[in-house]
Amino acid sequence: MVMALLMAVATMEAQNNDTTGVWKEKELQGVTIRSGATTRRVAGAVNGTLISKDELFKAACCNLGESFTTNPSVDVNYSDAATGAKQIKLLGLSGTYVQMLTENLPNFRGAAAPYSLGYVPGPWMKSIQVSKGSASVRNGYESITGQIDVEYLKPDDDQGVTVNLFGNTMSKFEANADANLHLNGPLATEILAHYENDWGGHDRNHDGFVDMPKVRQYNLQNRWRSVGEHYIFHAGLGILKEKREGGQTGHHANAANPYLIDIETDRYEAYMKHAFVLDKEHGTNLAFMGNASMHVQDGGYGQKAYYVNQKNAYAQLMFEHNFTKQHNLSAGLSLNHDYLHQNATGILLTDPYYDMPALMTLNEVHLRYAQKETVPGAYAQYTYNKDDRLILMAGLRVDDSNIYGTFVTPRVHIKYMPADLVSFRLSAGKGYRTPFALAENSNLLASGRWMIVDEQLKQEEAWNYGVTMAWNIPLFGKTLKLNADYYYTDFKEQAVVDYEVESRAIYIHNLHGKSYSHTLQVDATYPVFKGMTVTAAYRLNDVKCTYGTNDKLMTKPLTSRYKGLLTASYKTPLGLWQFDATLQLNGGGRLPTPAVDSNGAQMWPSNFHSYEQLSAQITRWFRHFSVYIGGENLTGFKQKNPIINAHDPWSDKFDATMVWGPVQGAMGYIGVRVNFGRL
Repeated sequence: MVMALLMAVATMEAQNNDTTGVWKEKELQGVTIRSGATTRRVAGAVNGTLISKDELFKAACCNLGESFTTNPSVDVNYSDAATGAKQIKLLGLSGTYVQMLTENLPNFRGAAAPYSLGYVPGPWMKSIQVSKGSASVRNGYESITGQIDVEYLKPDDDQGVTVNLFGNTMSKFEANADANLHLNGPLATEILAHYENDWGGHDRNHDGFVDMPKVRQYNLQNRWRSVGEHYIFHAGLGILKEKREGGQTGHHANAANPYLIDIETDRYEAYMKHAFVLDKEHGTNLAFMGNASMHVQDGGYGQKAYYVNQKNAYAQLMFEHNFTKQHNLSAGLSLNHDYLHQNATGILLTDPYYDMPALMTLNEVHLRYAQKETVPGAYAQYTYNKDDRLILMAGLRVDDSNIYGTFVTPRVHIKYMPADLVSFRLSAGKGYRTPFALAENSNLLASGRWMIVDEQLKQEEAWNYGVTMAWNIPLFGKTLKLNADYYYTDFKEQAVVDYEVESRAIYIHNLHGKSYSHTLQVDATYPVFKGMTVTAAYRLNDVKCTYGTNDKLMTKPLTSRYKGLLTASYKTPLGLWQFDATLQLNGGGRLPTPAVDSNGAQMWPSNFHSYEQLSAQITRWFRHFSVYIGGENLTGFKQKNPIINAHDPWSDKFDATMVWGPVQGAMGYIGVRVNFGRL
């Protein structure tokens, strides 16, 4: 009962990206969630998991980037030790190859990518769906390693006001609030508000740089929704303002010329959805959806500077019809437009192996660069479903870019369930992506190296193949859920971030040879006893690419070779107390080829070693509120020297981008969630 009150579950909406239905909604009245696993496999042909709000409550989950603590498939790591940028890794590859969606609409592309994981507050999220491998062609051609789709709280959920307050030992404070109001008829509206202030500026490794930048963010959304018998309407507006300040601190900052990081971001977005139910009996639907955003980011990185104003607009028209219970057709049209206006200092846009001018300094190189792309497209997708035992989904897209011309995206997914205890999935598909080299890698400017970008980057292109096996094994009166999957990603074209050409520069250039990723994962979940569930997982990565002027095939740097995960969750019989713990083992890996100092000594090792991280949380549930206390990285491990040559930030040997582990030690936190009920 307590959980039901906190969850405010009166209606539950299910939208599966990998099944049929351009607009499927299932209204389950009066559902009470008491216990059980809250990360579950998504039905359909695509290999996906749904992370519910219950699962998100098992950790602090201040934002999207902190929501995958208990997920064995997704890694989230800091990209550098100066700006606080984070990136997702799925199937061993960076998050740019994961298509980010918010409620089935592509979002957070290009300039928003480096810091987008902090743009979605945890208390705003109702669920997250993670799909591995090539996904449905309905949502576009960009998914190469998978999709992450965020579902926000809905305006027509149980009416009320909820407040979440959070603070940690790193001098960070957050306040979140959501409130919805049911108006006349089916119309409902909602306000989502977020404020955070990380004012600490700690330097616990005493290298003269703050371990994490000070971040102050304001985030606000207003959402509307109306659900009728034959017409469904969604719309919303959002605004975000953020300021990041980092760099040298203490007596270093009082020097005549301190190295400082200063990034200001303003983001505006709007979306709308219209769905028309034409024939309920045959599932005939017509839907139109679209969103638009403007992302303005102005950053200073020591002597370097980067300004970008990205405008994006996306629209999609979808039609769906069930010929019979077994045969479904989905078809549609889409249009995506991106325009980026960019000004930069300290970046060369030229041939990738350009001989750097010895007499020029970073602040003498100024770049004005506009990037504009318009891509109309069309798709068709056929689904055959034989009693949920055999599902075949085959889709084909044709898109036309004003830069890259016409390209075709085929994808096939098969699910076969010969018995209730076992199921198999096979997938194969292609993905394409337009590289926004400067915008997506702006955090790499936190380095004394030059940034040299190939001025004629090709469209990224890759094939992804996957096989998944799942078993439900009866064991001691309970069910052991065992899953194993293998994915192979093979790039035909790629924008390669290359540290190996020479130590004075980071190059971004077209692929000259091979690039691939092999990922094998096994995970198991078992309810040890009532209220107690344990999950164990192990993943092995083999990610390689050709780097350097000799195009040598090498392991991708800063990527762990393996990952182990063990999670345990226990809820007392009355649901008043909940205990959660997660232990991660992150395998070692390769670092970029070390530079040498004036004495000929290596400035960093060739490899990094494995490390463990432990997080834990205790939650006490009350009737209308809950209190939680916990800690992250309780093992206290942190990378000793995340900033190379920190004592001389104006040299070309200064580098804050070679981060492979935590940059902060143990952190404790406390928070409270309060449900005030109806307005």
